[in-house]
Amino acid sequence: MIDDAPPDPTGAEWDAVDHVPPVPDAVDLVLETAAMMATFAAERLVRVDAMRREMLTDAAARGVGLREVVERSIRLELAAGMRITEYAAGRLILQAEALVNRYPTALDALWGGRITERHAEILVDLVDQTDGDLRPVVIERAVALAEAEPVGTFRRGLRDLIARLESRTLEQRHAAAAADRRISVEAGADGMGSLLLYAPIVELHAIHGRVTAMAKAITAGDGETRTLDQVRADIVADLLIDGSTDHTPASASGIRASVVVTVPVLSLFDDEAASPGDPPVVEGVGPIPLSRARELCGGDAKWMRVLTHPETGMVLSVGRDRYEPPAALRRLVRWRADRCMGPGCGMPASRCEVDHQIRWVDQGETALENTAPLCKGHHLVKDNGQWKVTQIPGSGGALEWISPTGRRYVVQPERRVPVFASSRSFDGSDAPF
Repeated sequence: MIDDAPPDPTGAEWDAVDHVPPVPDAVDLVLETAAMMATFAAERLVRVDAMRREMLTDAAARGVGLREVVERSIRLELAAGMRITEYAAGRLILQAEALVNRYPTALDALWGGRITERHAEILVDLVDQTDGDLRPVVIERAVALAEAEPVGTFRRGLRDLIARLESRTLEQRHAAAAADRRISVEAGADGMGSLLLYAPIVELHAIHGRVTAMAKAITAGDGETRTLDQVRADIVADLLIDGSTDHTPASASGIRASVVVTVPVLSLFDDEAASPGDPPVVEGVGPIPLSRARELCGGDAKWMRVLTHPETGMVLSVGRDRYEPPAALRRLVRWRADRCMGPGCGMPASRCEVDHQIRWVDQGETALENTAPLCKGHHLVKDNGQWKVTQIPGSGGALEWISPTGRRYVVQPERRVPVFASSRSFDGSDAPF
């Protein structure tokens, strides 16, 4: 009898009869299907590109002229066969051409189920907009980011990466885009519609922040039956039509916009000190032109300024002396994370609750190492959903989420709080390290 069972690495005799392979749970089965869908999506893209090239070659051999007509014919053929719109067929053709011919590493990641089809779509859309010289650098980092992050986090991370790499031209691109600012109305059903304002994103976030704060003050009043969204819409309409907030409650009438701007401090004073790879950042928005940051940091009290300077004097902990974090610590916790620290969440930290990872009732301290911003939904899941959430020691604020099924997800903060120590020099004097 030939014993071809694999040897036991522990040295013990391995019994094939007793070996029981791991049984996939319900989540494993879903993830397996998702990986198969990614593989099929990659195969479909390869076949779409092959179909396009074959039809173009055939048209050229038959002497068919206008390429635009041939491309339109290919789109129509694909749309009719798949029973989708021509627009969707055109998007599919563009995605296929880009992944097969320009970004094969992304296609390989999709084929292997390491990224989703949505990751691939976002990657193509954003990387195609970058300068040709930057694409090799961007695509390498983009694929790694897509394999590590959920779709929402990946989209933001890739946008920030591209903006940082292109920060030398950010001023010119922002000025050109701002020239296209406009307002329009789109009709909807049942006598409703949408008012669309295309304007600098900083101003839009400030508008939304102020309207939200006013709406929360109003909905907190007795007898108010409208939802937060309804009150926000009513406030905007009242402000634009009446031009004042005289009729709003006193608790909401004094509210002003709030925007958090993080700027390397020397950049505010000297163009030569500004690092091209470290542009100013607005919470929830991303990189902005330096000139815009200087304007925002020009002294208006409604802008909160966070300057990245070694001499911080930051409050890091109040221990067990108080439950509520002091204002300085609360700002620091939110600034570090930038967004909700729930997996894949995009809620700006300024709209989140500051959570104690080790709960106060379990002797948790009010300290930077034990606090992070969570949106109301993720806060509720963390405290009541059998998830185990801990801040990884020495990680600079990363949260480890262990699901009820035992799966581990790590959420990194947007920024690291700088730590400064001193080192004894060779002559015995203290030197900064």
